[in-house]
Amino acid sequence: MSQRSTFLYGGNVHANGIRQHYLRFGGTEAGRSGRDPVIIVPGITSPAVTWGFVGEHFGQVFDTYVLDVRGRGLSSSSNDLDYSLDAQAADLIAFAQALNLERYSVAGHSMGGRIGMRAARAKPSGLARLAMIDPPVSGPGRRAYPAQLPWYIDSIRQAIGGMDAEAMRAYCPTWTDEQLRLRAEWLHTCNELAVRTSFEGFHTDDVHAGLAQLTLPLLLITAARGEVVRDADVEEMRALAPQLQDTRVPDAGHMIPWDNAPGFYRAFGDFLGVALPSSSAIVC
Repeated sequence: MSQRSTFLYGGNVHANGIRQHYLRFGGTEAGRSGRDPVIIVPGITSPAVTWGFVGEHFGQVFDTYVLDVRGRGLSSSSNDLDYSLDAQAADLIAFAQALNLERYSVAGHSMGGRIGMRAARAKPSGLARLAMIDPPVSGPGRRAYPAQLPWYIDSIRQAIGGMDAEAMRAYCPTWTDEQLRLRAEWLHTCNELAVRTSFEGFHTDDVHAGLAQLTLPLLLITAARGEVVRDADVEEMRALAPQLQDTRVPDAGHMIPWDNAPGFYRAFGDFLGVALPSSSAIVC
């Protein structure tokens, strides 16, 4: 059975000294029965709108906020901003506080997972659960992140000049036309300095250092393909945080919900308090 769109509105808050833009799905009705709201934090070149289809699905059962990380989408962006992992983590904490979220869960993809890990290390009041979705496990003395910086920078520069879905296909050959059109439309909003700083941070920030300090429930969702998180990495993280639950999504690369959305939603189980629905059909 098709569901009506769960999208409510886009909004902005002033938090941690910047404008933070977000998309809201589901609302308080979806958050009934004491379900905690969910903040979705996308990855390095993913404005909130590109995760709208995931927000739509989460909005069926959760009050859901999809965040534009600083330097992406419609949040504050300039070459004068601090794009460090610490600043991004402080943004996330301040965002939840600005919206008066007394308890909430975070689901962070890739860079967003690292942001969630760094934010959780500060033990902010209200953060109840953290789901990390294929987070880069690179860092000092570790293997490099498998993606290459020019892939990001070249596509951003081309998007700034204007590109269509067919041009984007050269960078994302397995994506659908719809996915390519959306990325081509929004990639120009990703600040090059922000992306470069975050990518460099993948190799200089030790996110494992604070993992053993985390006591909140943790879920690690990883892709069967892509080599971002290997089995040995999972075991290391479980040794540091014994409460960690983990699951691999088959038939999926790093952009897991793009490749296998049903498997992605199933991977959450009831970690967030209730299982996500199996169907994501939406009608306007």
